[in-house]
Amino acid sequence: MEGSGRMVVTAVGVNSQSGIIFTLLGAAGDDEDEGRDRKGKRQDGAVAMEMQPLKSAEGGDSADGPGTRPRGGPKKEKSVLQAKLTQLAVQIGKAGLAMSAITVIILVLYFVIETFVVQGRPWLAECAPVYVQYWVKFFIIGVTVLVVAVPEGLPLAVTISLAYSVKKMMKDNNLVRHLDACETMGNATAICSDKTGTLTTNRMTVVQAYVGGSHFGQPPAPAALAPPTLDLLAQAIAINSAYTSKILPPEAPGALPRHVGNKTECALLGLALALGRDPEAERAQVPEEHLVKVFTFNSERKSMSTVTRRPGGGYRLLCKGASEMVLRRCTSILDAGGSPRALGGAGAGGAGAARGGADGGGGAADPRPRLPRFPPRPPPPWDDEAAVVGELTCIAIVGIEDPVRPEVPEAIRKCQRAGITVRMVTGDNLDTARAIAAKCGILPAGGGGDWLCLEGKDFNRRIRNDRGEVEQERLDKVWPKLRVLARSSPTDKHTLVKGIIDSTIGDQRQVVAVTGDGTNDGPALKKADVGFAMGIAGTDVAKEASDIILTDDNFSSIVKAVMWGRNVYDSIAKFLQFQLTVNVVAVIVAFTGACITQVSSPGLTWAGGTWPGVIVAFIGACITQDSPLKAVQMLWVNLIMDTLASLALATEPPTEALLLRRPYGRDHPLVSGTMLRNILGHAAYQLLVIFTLLFAGEVLFDIDSGRAAPLHAPPSEHFTIIFNTFVLMQLFNELNARKLHGERNVFEGVCANPIFCAIVLGTFAVQVLIVQFGGKPFSCSPLSAEQWLWCLFVGVGELVWARDIPLIDDTDAESEAPPVRPPRTATTTTGPPPPGALHSLETSL
Repeated sequence: MEGSGRMVVTAVGVNSQSGIIFTLLGAAGDDEDEGRDRKGKRQDGAVAMEMQPLKSAEGGDSADGPGTRPRGGPKKEKSVLQAKLTQLAVQIGKAGLAMSAITVIILVLYFVIETFVVQGRPWLAECAPVYVQYWVKFFIIGVTVLVVAVPEGLPLAVTISLAYSVKKMMKDNNLVRHLDACETMGNATAICSDKTGTLTTNRMTVVQAYVGGSHFGQPPAPAALAPPTLDLLAQAIAINSAYTSKILPPEAPGALPRHVGNKTECALLGLALALGRDPEAERAQVPEEHLVKVFTFNSERKSMSTVTRRPGGGYRLLCKGASEMVLRRCTSILDAGGSPRALGGAGAGGAGAARGGADGGGGAADPRPRLPRFPPRPPPPWDDEAAVVGELTCIAIVGIEDPVRPEVPEAIRKCQRAGITVRMVTGDNLDTARAIAAKCGILPAGGGGDWLCLEGKDFNRRIRNDRGEVEQERLDKVWPKLRVLARSSPTDKHTLVKGIIDSTIGDQRQVVAVTGDGTNDGPALKKADVGFAMGIAGTDVAKEASDIILTDDNFSSIVKAVMWGRNVYDSIAKFLQFQLTVNVVAVIVAFTGACITQVSSPGLTWAGGTWPGVIVAFIGACITQDSPLKAVQMLWVNLIMDTLASLALATEPPTEALLLRRPYGRDHPLVSGTMLRNILGHAAYQLLVIFTLLFAGEVLFDIDSGRAAPLHAPPSEHFTIIFNTFVLMQLFNELNARKLHGERNVFEGVCANPIFCAIVLGTFAVQVLIVQFGGKPFSCSPLSAEQWLWCLFVGVGELVWARDIPLIDDTDAESEAPPVRPPRTATTTTGPPPPGALHSLETSL
């Protein structure tokens, strides 16, 4: 198509639009190298953002200079959860190593002192093998304590949970490129979403029309229009548009027709098809090369005009554009019969009423085609647009809308209910963005509230100082209330995302997710904690910079990602809650039973005091001669609490209840107060039971004591009961570990996870085989039915005890994950958009 250009202005390197985008991609990588250290980027009280000043968005020089690395930097740093888990694993490992070393040292020293000092026995060479056996036994006990204490199942639990979630997320249209993005999304506090294609369908559609003096609330039927009007309208739509814009048949049965080319022109072509006219047939009569003159659409003229030759001689001018631009050039309008009448008086009032109805009714937008006719006269100078485009006849005013995806308002309501702030960042004009935001529920109905809706230029004026640098303090005054950022450049989006991430205001630091589909979204996608790229409409640059690809380009899929992310975080927390309980009990029992031997027990009295756990540990050490839990038994316990527990607890399916609490945020501790209370509460119950059985089990069950058994004595019923009771308590506590926030019903949803049920039942079956048939290899003696029932009774006591633990401090449970009331912005409007919405969409195209 012939254009109206006179010159071509080019930019190269970092001054080109591609250069600016890749510069920002490189800056995002540099930020991650520096660990997002905000303090290190202060310069005279301002944050030196890794991007050009405001003028560079309009083609000016880049502040980075030519030496800036154009490509993205290294891979992202560890996720929030991985960093917390690494720190916790190191701390637990150090504590376990210290406990193991202390155990071995105490055992060796006590044996040497007891044997050679207290009993006064001389060193005999022939007794050396016996001494070595004892020392090897002590070393094995120490290694056992270390193996039980070190959380080697923690990485396995993370891997299993992420792998399981990623596989399931594929069914929810989330293709995860980086595993850590899955759990990071669970802590997301803000989502910066694009508009076109994500919140809307990206299929512009005619929803209203004013034709022939009548206002239609939906596209008119062909019979409702006069034949001359119908012919002129179809000709205006088909010819006065880019011939590359067309509607193609659907690729699959039941699918929608494909829109190729300009979306607005495709909407008009769709109207022509709905009226029973074929635009391609109209274009065949007037080939593109026969067009006399074309005034292409641009943001300044806000209209497009095409001059054609009439078959009978003379010329016809076809014009479409924003209503306020075209109507001022119209002198007449077609009536119901298709005849022109003067545009004024009643006619002007009718057209004005129609436009007012389109503004306020149903949220329609973008009135477009008008059909003016060029009266027969000598041709004017075709380059003089003012002389050519005038004295027009208006044939139609239509309202065009990019419909909001039907599932988006509900998805945004869920995000807001989950404590996630949704912001729209778009290149459309402000009124358009505000209207769509109101329909989506990002803004409240009726325009209430004190939320900010800014254009890119105003946004930059608020956050930049006189030198063009972004100041974090200024940005912190803007972003908390910002809901819509319109007319934004890639720099603006990157600035907003970086500013929110670096901000330290509020109780929790922000975790930001970003959606995008274009190359210009690459910097923001890379900078974000989680970047979502569109799988259908997204460019390769956007996909490469993203962490998750939405295979259906749908915002509701992001809500699924939030659910899975929170489920991953909770699954790891459940596993930690279970494993740390077993760790505490097993290490204390092993240490207690093994450290100090053969002190007379009749004179022993139960002591209380400030440190009851330490006192009980040393009291037990003063009585027993051996660890009540043998090395092989401890390894079986370790298998239960590591591998099997990670499989059982890391595969819990997500539920909608995960969206009823606030996100944890970046600084939330991995082991919360409620979890610590549950760990210590269950550990106290188990230690009380184990020590009772250890010190009084032979009396309670009328059996021989296993505390004073010699080195190679056969397995005792006493220690077998302790081992069996300990394992059964872990199995029932595994049910308790499924609840993190003080819930009373631990069986809720248990049948929804067949893996969990299979592992618990399978572990119980193996435990029965080990106890009844394990014999000497497992240091077990078969138990009677009565003894089994008592062991089960004590194990079930874990479930009863779990109902009483929340009573210790109910307020703490409430503070960990409080439910979220839907904010005012969650209200979705189905009525008309705010005044000016129609005008805004007109001027955007």
